Amino acid sequence: MFEQVINVDRMEQAVSLFGSFDENVRLIEKEFGVTIVSRGSELKITGEAENVQKGTRAVNGLLTLINRGESLSGQNVHYVITLVNEGNEDKLEQMTGDCICVSSKGKPIKPKTLGQKKYVESIRKNTITLGVGPAGTGKTYLAVALAVTAFRAKEINRIILTRPAVEAGEKLGFLPGDLQQKVDPYLRPLYDALFDMLGAENFQKHQERGDIEVAPLAYMRGRTLDDSFIILDEAQNTTTEQMKMFLTRLGFNSKMVVTGDVTQIDLPDGKRSGLKEAVRILKNVDGIGISRLNEKDVVRHRLVQDIIRAYEKSNEERNRK
Repeated sequence: MFEQVINVDRMEQAVSLFGSFDENVRLIEKEFGVTIVSRGSELKITGEAENVQKGTRAVNGLLTLINRGESLSGQNVHYVITLVNEGNEDKLEQMTGDCICVSSKGKPIKPKTLGQKKYVESIRKNTITLGVGPAGTGKTYLAVALAVTAFRAKEINRIILTRPAVEAGEKLGFLPGDLQQKVDPYLRPLYDALFDMLGAENFQKHQERGDIEVAPLAYMRGRTLDDSFIILDEAQNTTTEQMKMFLTRLGFNSKMVVTGDVTQIDLPDGKRSGLKEAVRILKNVDGIGISRLNEKDVVRHRLVQDIIRAYEKSNEERNRK
């Protein structure tokens, strides 16, 4: 058996590190097959030499996050473990301290993975960013956070959020109400993100003034969008023609973010995804950034990562056959 001792400067660090019912260190113990015990200001990690080394690196990585003011959760503990297994835990320094904006409840919104940080940097740097990645990687949420930040700083006059009204198994015609009421359920995730950032009352006020617009993609045709932050969500369900129409709405002093998951295309058979085509056609155009996120960047429940990985493995096996 091998033993490694880590000195913890303050008791608050140890409390944050262990988490509720010691859940954080239990994850590390389970992953690396080690035992972690607290004795005063010391942490003792015991086990096989290689496992202890990995466990020590994971604990030091979590202490880095704590020292930067991050609160630990199952998500970022799992992420640190992933980085340790890849030998990339030294990159943790890069992702701490970048607060995009503060939600209506006072919660700081930050990128939680290296992939998310690169995505945020791409949006800040480029006029148009294509964010491609699986469910739960924060593509839409982070884009809305950056839009709200730009709006609060008066860098833009309007936030425009749009997505194609493509059915995922259900038919629009079965829904009650007029066209706007029929498409509202498709725009719900965008409303939810804005409610979180601005609060329902503020959102309502800005929407009535026309400062914020949430509309189906069909409503974009024929417009020129100046001084705006425009987000196209679920872009994998656009056709090539719709994507071209949307991208050519870009006006002066505007920024566009296009997000989507190319593994969840709900278009009829034979229709090509506008997002896939855009990534291929626009990859070398100056001012357009393409940011790819993967299952490591998922910030929902841990099972979401496992589900995405299982589907990817199934697709790879099918393609081999």
